[in-house]
Amino acid sequence: MKAYHDQHFLIDPRAIERIAAVAVVKDKQVLEIGPGNGALTRALLNNGAIVHAVELDRHLCEELTDRFSEEICREQLIVQQGDATRCDLPQFEMVVSNLPYSASSKITFRLLHIGFTEAVLMYQSEFADRMVAPAGTKDCGRLSIMVQTYATVQQCFKLPPNCFSPKPQVHSTVVKIVPREQPIFPINDRKWYADVVRALFSHRRKTVRNCLRGSAGMLDPEWVQRVITMLPEEILKSRPEELYLEDFATISNMA
Repeated sequence: MKAYHDQHFLIDPRAIERIAAVAVVKDKQVLEIGPGNGALTRALLNNGAIVHAVELDRHLCEELTDRFSEEICREQLIVQQGDATRCDLPQFEMVVSNLPYSASSKITFRLLHIGFTEAVLMYQSEFADRMVAPAGTKDCGRLSIMVQTYATVQQCFKLPPNCFSPKPQVHSTVVKIVPREQPIFPINDRKWYADVVRALFSHRRKTVRNCLRGSAGMLDPEWVQRVITMLPEEILKSRPEELYLEDFATISNMA
């Protein structure tokens, strides 16, 4: 079976059922990104979900429309062709998806911005490990900070390559994400916070002082100069990966 747009289709029945059962989906509006051949779609429908499936590949959309014609007629399933990183998404409560590996980061950031009650998502295991890497450790990065600021993250289980067709060269991890009611530390401006985190991790091996100085095009130069004079030396001489979540909030909230 061909991998369309970096998709590896789930073929292990037990793995599919485990993913569909991580969260209660009965009578919920569930967004599925990258349904592929519809294996997970079927499990979600069987569990009582109302599924809105967004698939990039036109041929797969046609196959899904044929395969699930009855569910589409009953309005239990809607199939939409589109790029989930940029297309208009429907109203939804939950997300359950086997995400295309190459789009994992963009889709995750977009979903966090839109909001949801909970998400069950499958990633490359390396990506999932970065997502839960604690702040202040060498594995921490922009993804870790942004996700943990706004949500709690739980790794549920790993899946080996033989659960997919074609087989990927890496293991995959199913992750459950639940948004926090409020960020873990107060954030004055979420967009600015995201820009600050992005700027700092664009030069993660440099000190915070040098990251800020090298942030041309991402951060306001006057703000940068002002903040460098205000921040404690302990933060300025640290690398971004050595900071704690509260430190990122402190930096971004400075006027």
